[in-house]
Amino acid sequence: MSSTESPSVPAASVLPRVAPVRVGEGERLRSVGLPGVTLSVRSRRPAREGLPPALFVHGLGGSSQNWSVLMKELDGVVDGEAVDLPGFGDSPPPDDGDYSVTGHARAVIRLLDTSGRGPVHLFGNSLGGAVATRVAAVRPDLVRTLTLISPALPELRVQRSAVPTALLGVPGVALLFTRLTREWTAEQRVRGVLGLCYGDPGKVSPEAFGHAVEELERRLRLPYFWDAMARSARGIVNAYTLGGQHGLWRQAERVLAPTLLVYGGRDQLVGYRMAPKAARSFRDSRLVSLPEAGHVAMMEYPEVVAGAFREMLAEAGEEPAAGEAVGAEPTGGGAVGAEPAGGESAVGEAAGDETVGEQIAGAGAAGERPGAAGPGAGSGTGAGS
Repeated sequence: MSSTESPSVPAASVLPRVAPVRVGEGERLRSVGLPGVTLSVRSRRPAREGLPPALFVHGLGGSSQNWSVLMKELDGVVDGEAVDLPGFGDSPPPDDGDYSVTGHARAVIRLLDTSGRGPVHLFGNSLGGAVATRVAAVRPDLVRTLTLISPALPELRVQRSAVPTALLGVPGVALLFTRLTREWTAEQRVRGVLGLCYGDPGKVSPEAFGHAVEELERRLRLPYFWDAMARSARGIVNAYTLGGQHGLWRQAERVLAPTLLVYGGRDQLVGYRMAPKAARSFRDSRLVSLPEAGHVAMMEYPEVVAGAFREMLAEAGEEPAAGEAVGAEPTGGGAVGAEPAGGESAVGEAAGDETVGEQIAGAGAAGERPGAAGPGAGSGTGAGS
């Protein structure tokens, strides 16, 4: 079963009603109808008129909620919107059932073309990083700067903790996993994913944990939940096998926009060792290394990511908003600041082999027991990958 087969779930118009998605203080949620897809978009009211637009793209199993804290940190710097990719968050499945990286990138491009907000400051995490890379490569007119946090770019040496999520893309595995984990509670699943995605799960507050459990319970009631997870995982595997001009590393070399790369030293899904290769591949890159961070640095260390983004704006010659500090000293996570173009010294470990087929983003993956997340178990934690 390929990622382009017709969807095996009901049309969006006949999907069952589930609990509403949580909307944080100061946020708004709207639905945008586009050809072949309907997208849910989360935004904050801009601090003032005339701020440059930004778009945030989450990872596998995540949602627009993954970006809420960072968007708040960037109040007064950008006019931010975060999209729920097709089949995730509050967005229904795409009409054609295409969950490939290209399919997700096409949805992002349609949103930007329709809204007329481009060029935007484009952010992506893990799967969203692969999607954002493809968008920036094929539509440079839509991207002002690119910020990638643990982007899901191919690796040869797969991290052992990422293998179970990769297996989610194998036909039949998702169904088998649901049967094997039928007795797992939402709390157990969320704890497992936090352990997989955070460098320090203790940083998650009890309130945030409760919200994550509620969101996971909501999503598990959706008839297309596992289908979206499995097909998107398969889409990443397929993207990693592409060569030539469609390969993700080749497309990274084509990106013209100033690029900020953020990698976590405790990331169990995207190899920390790939940071130098990424810094060499993106022609105008800056590398920030966070030795204590996991897979979702924008949630663990939002102030550091926001500060590095402001530094990139200054280096790129863009004026910061009034009252916003530029060149803020990174704090927390053992941050090693922004290294311009190349930046191998920010990581401290040389890049490994040429890459192909790595992490396979997974908001849940790794482990065979409650509390050690299985494939897709983390959709609802806000810690998608």
